[in-house]
Amino acid sequence: MDKRVLRIMDANINRAKEGLRVIEDFVRFVMDDKELSEELKKLRHEISLNIMDYLEILSSRDSEGDVGIRIKLESENRREDLKDIIISNFKRCQESLRVLEEFSKLYDINLSGNFKKLRYKAYQLEKGILIKGSEGLW
Repeated sequence: MDKRVLRIMDANINRAKEGLRVIEDFVRFVMDDKELSEELKKLRHEISLNIMDYLEILSSRDSEGDVGIRIKLESENRREDLKDIIISNFKRCQESLRVLEEFSKLYDINLSGNFKKLRYKAYQLEKGILIKGSEGLW
């Protein structure tokens, strides 16, 4: 496999899972919602199950040489409130799943379809959590 594409996939797998973890902790500790926490955890683990060859992807990682780590936007340094944190992390996850969906088409169309399903699941969870949060959390 193309090492450049594997780097893209590695970064986006990590980004999607990290975003979900932030949301999962919010739902668990702030919303105290066991069912939604379980759905988020399941989604995070499903991303891991769709990794083609973890060691191959991991071997492509070049954190020290990544030019993107030096690009910082002012908006990344602040959040207005809890809702802003949740929205930002859902967008991070959804965008990453879209990237995974596109680049996995180079290797396995079924894998691409799996990432698409996971992305739509993230859209569904976002709606449910934001609507539930509007009932007194923000």
